[in-house]
Amino acid sequence: MTKSNNQTLRDYHRIEQAISFLHENFRNQPSLNQIAQAANLSPHHFQRLFTRWAGVSPKRFMQALSIEEAKNSLRRSESVLDASLEAGLSGPGRLHDLFVNFEAMTPGEFKTNGEGLVVHYGSHIGPYGEFVIAITKRGVCGLQFFENGKPDAALTAIRSSMPGAKFDHAPDKTRPYADTVFNGNQTNTALRISVVGTNFQVKVWHALLSIPSGDLVSYGKIANLVGQSGAARAVGSAVGANPVAHIIPCHRAIRATGLLDTNYRWGTPRKLAMIGREAVLSREPIPS
Repeated sequence: MTKSNNQTLRDYHRIEQAISFLHENFRNQPSLNQIAQAANLSPHHFQRLFTRWAGVSPKRFMQALSIEEAKNSLRRSESVLDASLEAGLSGPGRLHDLFVNFEAMTPGEFKTNGEGLVVHYGSHIGPYGEFVIAITKRGVCGLQFFENGKPDAALTAIRSSMPGAKFDHAPDKTRPYADTVFNGNQTNTALRISVVGTNFQVKVWHALLSIPSGDLVSYGKIANLVGQSGAARAVGSAVGANPVAHIIPCHRAIRATGLLDTNYRWGTPRKLAMIGREAVLSREPIPS
């Protein structure tokens, strides 16, 4: 691991500590000193680190993560999704954040558990910690976060959907994809994803791709959009089964009551980090 990667990972872990502390103590309105202490930093150093990572101060970031702001985002997303999902669910095309072409595995590949496919994989570090990314000739087929330099469980989760495939450790081949995934300003790279799922899961994942960066949508709304009104629980299960973290933005799905009562497969602090960072990068920071 390079010195730069070490620093990126240390920075994210401190941000994650701070967000976890804020998530648990937001009702008490903790001071900057208290938040910095939770991240084991001086207030001045923490303020600089957080602003460099998020683009705004910790105070403005927390305003973006407030329940009221989450509800505002849910309301904004209603009209956007109604307008965009008709096209988004009917076929590939330009989607939000990245140019993403979505293609499920063929019935033959699904039936043979990926037999004959070659999957290249590698471990990398991004703004939300360590992750394994896996690719085939048709696109990204897996992205899983992991902790403490131990990618085995993440790789096992990716392998489980394609037990017949041949897996090849090739971080040099996956690095260009890893560099693209978290670049919210990417405009030139066509990032394809190819995943395994039931028809219902694929519909839910395709719907998630139509949620603009910085916006949120409720599980119930997604259920309505995929023609399964009242199936919010089933949508939640499909969201939780997302094989390609962040690219298929399952972190943008929340309960209709607001943001802070949610869970996330790769940890609530990481989900809040993604939502908050996208909120402040996608529009003007909320005034102090």
